[in-house]
Amino acid sequence: MLSQRLEHRQVYAGAVGNVLEWYDFAVYGFLAPLIGKVFFPSDDPVASLLAAYGAMAAGYFSRPLGSVLFGHLGDRIGRKPALMLSMMLMGAATLGIAVLPGHAEIGAAAAVLLLVMRGIQGISVAGEYGTSAVLLVERAPADRRGLVGGWVMAACNLGFLTGSAVGALVSTLLGEAAMAAWGWRIPFFLGALIAVHVLLMRRSLEDSPLPRDGTASLPVLEALSHHYRTIGMIVCLVLPVAVTFYMCFVYASSYLVERMHFSTAQALDITTLALVLQVVVAPWAGHLADRYGRRPLMLFVTIASLLATWPLWWAMHQPSLAWVVFAQLCFALLNGIGWSLTVPIMVELVPARVRVSASGIAFNLCLGLFGGTAPWVATWLVTRTADDFAPAWYIMATAFLALLATLRMPEMAGRPLSR
Repeated sequence: MLSQRLEHRQVYAGAVGNVLEWYDFAVYGFLAPLIGKVFFPSDDPVASLLAAYGAMAAGYFSRPLGSVLFGHLGDRIGRKPALMLSMMLMGAATLGIAVLPGHAEIGAAAAVLLLVMRGIQGISVAGEYGTSAVLLVERAPADRRGLVGGWVMAACNLGFLTGSAVGALVSTLLGEAAMAAWGWRIPFFLGALIAVHVLLMRRSLEDSPLPRDGTASLPVLEALSHHYRTIGMIVCLVLPVAVTFYMCFVYASSYLVERMHFSTAQALDITTLALVLQVVVAPWAGHLADRYGRRPLMLFVTIASLLATWPLWWAMHQPSLAWVVFAQLCFALLNGIGWSLTVPIMVELVPARVRVSASGIAFNLCLGLFGGTAPWVATWLVTRTADDFAPAWYIMATAFLALLATLRMPEMAGRPLSR
């Protein structure tokens, strides 16, 4: 019983950092209109909002740098030191945003400093997710690696939910005027406190032993030169879940309000319900992957996405709230299963010498190039083709690539990891 409690503590200490990463993402997105007015004042509120979202995008653009930095540290020095550093950077940057003077106090320097803080957060995110996934899956028993990976993914969704809830709660309690003046800083102060909690928990985190064949002198270069096929396979496997997530929880939510005339509250309620389902599904899917293997479940997800995406997209275009909720929950179910599977898969396919580097490059490359751009791609496709179902074809194309990658993927469930 004691060993089981210690194991649970290790999983919590490793995965809880992802709660903060996605908490920050949700808080910034929720408060972007207020942040835009403080740091990018303009007579045009749309211009201020776009500038605030531009600062948000800086976090995505800095992710490749984070993959290189933390991939090198994680493979050369150890997973635990990389995780401690990523959390210190995230905590410092989040606190920096909380105390940063606005444009009224220091002029244009405020916007520059906000961009720097967002860039540091992006570097931290790139190191946190990949490194924590690698460490936890490496430390897990062979028959529980999928379950542990599922908890990593559940933590991400839980952070997103927490961020949205905290932003909404603080806004409701303080009111519009206080929120615009200073209340928007409170969620970021809470984020800094979460970072301190994570650091304290991680002091007792056990690190993975370094590879028996030694560490690579330049892990990133070795990963790109010797394991580019595996990196490409991981990108294809992550592709449909990354695109579907941003398509359904960013693009579709805006579409429901602007084109389908649902209220903002209804759109947010649907998104929240879908995220709750993903939190529940992720560990369950990881358990099934341990029992039946990664390939059978990935085949289910990719084939189901190919067959069900068009009908579900049709359901989301119906004026009935019930149809829309049904479609979003089905997408959330497939997406939750797919996300949870990618965590152990990207760790198991790569040798230990370059595991953090290769998995981090693959994940952040996919998320940056295809996941984060999905709402813009969807908007462009609909505008160019005048076909509201163009995003569905895009999702189906990514599912087809994932299906091809799954058919070539070796089954690693229950097998020992390469050391």
